[in-house]
Amino acid sequence: MPKAQGVAGAPCWVSLLARELPGAQDFYGKVLGWTYRRAGLGDDFSVALTDGLPVAGIGALASSLQVAVSWTPYFNVTDVDEAAARIRERGGTVGVGPLAFHTGRAALAVDPDGAVFGIWEGSVRSDWSMGRGSGSASLDLRTRDAVTAGRFYSLTLGWEPEGEGKLRLVHEDDLSVLLDGDEVLARISGGAVQAAPDPQIRPRWHVRFSVRDVDAAVETALASGGSLVPSPDAPAEVAEATLRDPDGALFTVAAAS
Repeated sequence: MPKAQGVAGAPCWVSLLARELPGAQDFYGKVLGWTYRRAGLGDDFSVALTDGLPVAGIGALASSLQVAVSWTPYFNVTDVDEAAARIRERGGTVGVGPLAFHTGRAALAVDPDGAVFGIWEGSVRSDWSMGRGSGSASLDLRTRDAVTAGRFYSLTLGWEPEGEGKLRLVHEDDLSVLLDGDEVLARISGGAVQAAPDPQIRPRWHVRFSVRDVDAAVETALASGGSLVPSPDAPAEVAEATLRDPDGALFTVAAAS
């Protein structure tokens, strides 16, 4: 399994915190065509594969960690304890961890507006990358204010101001874009409502996965116990759909470019 140190502050993995592993594997296998192999972290973990390459992790941890079933992005850090301290100093919360695994240490955190994310110290996969190859299509943070959120993540994860450093955050109106060179790693948009009943417009990280046929993925998800989440603000020309798996985890499928 290829390993590397990765870029500090960059997305390094996405993982589903599921209640029950076989059911989650069955659903995403049908909808996204994933196959699986053990992750080396015990019977409750697996790595999802597309064409033999890693896409995401699924761990049956939601019940044991007492967290909601959700897709969570993880960001690479050089020292998980220091990163956790910075999160707390900037108004965030470290809800779980740091926990030790055989390849590194991880923690789950919540930013000041309530969006959940993970931090990871240790080796990362060199055969996985955000938005390229087998990686998820993109990460989107929908939050109250893009500039304020960008400042929080910059100070906690080491993102640099526009034009400086390897990872830089570019601000455009109410949108901020995290770039590695010219590669888009994540987008942050404002306008989310903290107490909104609709989880789509609450502050949260959204994970998109590329599919060949969005309509077919939606049809399969509905037939497999999932549900379609209406997105009235989505541009008509954008071929994507937001879905909820049978346990309630939100994810988006987007047409492969």
